[in-house]
Amino acid sequence: MAVDQPMPTTPGDQTRIHNIGYRNYDGPRLGRSYATRSLYSQSLRGSYGLGRSIKSKVLPMLLFVVMCVPAAIMVAVAVATKAKDLPVDYTRYAIIMQAVISLYVASQAPQSVSRDLRFKTVPLYFSRPIETADYVRAKYAALASALFVLTAAPLIVLYVGALLAKLDFADQTKGFGQGLVSVALLSLLFAGIGLVIASVTPRRGFGIAAVIAVLTISYGAVSTLQAIADAQGSSSAVPWIGLFSPVTLIDGVQSAFLGASSAFPGEVGPTHGEGAVYVLVVLGLIAAAYGLLLRRYKKVGL
Repeated sequence: MAVDQPMPTTPGDQTRIHNIGYRNYDGPRLGRSYATRSLYSQSLRGSYGLGRSIKSKVLPMLLFVVMCVPAAIMVAVAVATKAKDLPVDYTRYAIIMQAVISLYVASQAPQSVSRDLRFKTVPLYFSRPIETADYVRAKYAALASALFVLTAAPLIVLYVGALLAKLDFADQTKGFGQGLVSVALLSLLFAGIGLVIASVTPRRGFGIAAVIAVLTISYGAVSTLQAIADAQGSSSAVPWIGLFSPVTLIDGVQSAFLGASSAFPGEVGPTHGEGAVYVLVVLGLIAAAYGLLLRRYKKVGL
């Protein structure tokens, strides 16, 4: 006797839709700009450990204090001695403290991008309305803003102290403005270099070591070569050697156009013509860093 066989079913016949009680979202869709601003805000807060563990706050806050304490001491000395000028120009302060700035970049650039690479969360960002350019702009702007806060805060301390010491208002305001322009360029340049290096490796330790090596070794090598050239009577080569270090690049720009005294051997900074080359190199490096980050994250987000 024939037995009825069940008819074969296709995979589609077994599909079921279950209502498990989730409510549909009917609120506003805030889009790319809101997501980019949120990523910028979160990254900027993270650069100082805000919203993170106590351990994450220690180093950035300590470096911030180290940047500001010498300025406070200079102000106290100027007020107590009734000095007619500050011990250090506004444009010189960041150059003097460049080791602290380099350490901050080395610690925070990998923190900003290496964790996303290590935990492979970058494609998750790009699954939302945010795009590659939005991610790069947010990260770049956040680290540059954090650096600007780090470098501008001691200048504010110096400026307020100078006004309390009743130094000339016009001269101090002019010097303060020049200092802000200088540290703004420094922040953009250092942030770009730090992020490019940190984005190469997902390992934070390697990123920290690489950033420190690039910023400090380049400055030491360039300063040594400049001293040798000056000792051998080739002072005309000193400004051109300064093009190969981020710190000396900023020094050259501010000594050529912002009235700063140069830290180059013999205190002979670049001329206006040479300074124009410095400006072009700085702007070119900032643009190149942004472009390299875009290319890097387009590949990562695939």
